[in-house]
Amino acid sequence: MYLRTEQTECSHKRRRKIIKVVFMGTPDFAVPCLKALIDNHYEVLAVVSQPDKPKGRSMTLSPTPVKALALEHNIPVWQPTKLRDGVVYNQLKELNPDIIVVVAYGRILPKDILDLPKYGCINIHGSLLPKYRGSAPIQWSVINGEKVTGVTSMYLAEGMDTGDMILTSETPIGENETSGELFERLAPIGADCLIKTLKAIEDGVAPRIEQEHNKATMAPMLTKETGHIDFNKSAQEIHNLVRGTNPWPTAYFTAFNGKVIKVYSTEVVDKTGAVGEILENKELVVACGEQAIKLISVKPEGKGLIDGFAYMNGVRLKKGDKLI
Repeated sequence: MYLRTEQTECSHKRRRKIIKVVFMGTPDFAVPCLKALIDNHYEVLAVVSQPDKPKGRSMTLSPTPVKALALEHNIPVWQPTKLRDGVVYNQLKELNPDIIVVVAYGRILPKDILDLPKYGCINIHGSLLPKYRGSAPIQWSVINGEKVTGVTSMYLAEGMDTGDMILTSETPIGENETSGELFERLAPIGADCLIKTLKAIEDGVAPRIEQEHNKATMAPMLTKETGHIDFNKSAQEIHNLVRGTNPWPTAYFTAFNGKVIKVYSTEVVDKTGAVGEILENKELVVACGEQAIKLISVKPEGKGLIDGFAYMNGVRLKKGDKLI
């Protein structure tokens, strides 16, 4: 029976080429990656995260999810507002990390920082590059109706997610899966990919796979307007939009009475009618440019979340009426 002693643990650490890490990340998606570094005994010298933002009705400043985890483990946290004034570079140079790990940090790193660590800067990105470069790859994968997505580890370059790829890990996207649910599934996949990537770099077997830049697509930041539903589009496109904008910014439309209705879940129905026409009496099924969409859960302006039939009853809508 093999017992792992403190001595063998220490000797294992000494054999590592990468020990000292600086981690740069901000949202929930990045938390499992930081935790994986801690659990695998990497020395996280510091965490760099976006500045705290006010939340809730009281607008109280709340730490980023990555900062909260770092503080639990007594890891120093920096929250700079700039990266190009030389301050962060000088701080990093003093720490002398072996590698910088970036996961959903929210800013592009300048060249002086990229060139600083011995083993470079690597990133865990929530798509199968070169598809969906940018800040919202998971949401746009769902909005665009992709069947498969995943995570990519890559060496950071000066462009937006343009660096050479190292490893990828694929996963299917569920027919009714929301972007929020996909975030939760991809985050631990990203953490596993990170540890495998670090091991490959340490062992000298990490590939550098140039991206096919001519096949790149972009995933820009979402806005509230991204969630606007156009019923002239197909029911499948609307279903994908509802899933991809859940939990934020949430899909919505303006109803016949001028009120904004947010939509949280839907189902494609094989029926036809005039665009915007209600096709059922006991379910909120609305005709689209192609097929129809069942609005399962909605949130009328100024009210709480209810099912589609309850909304119909509340505003006295019936089959044949126009919703928009």
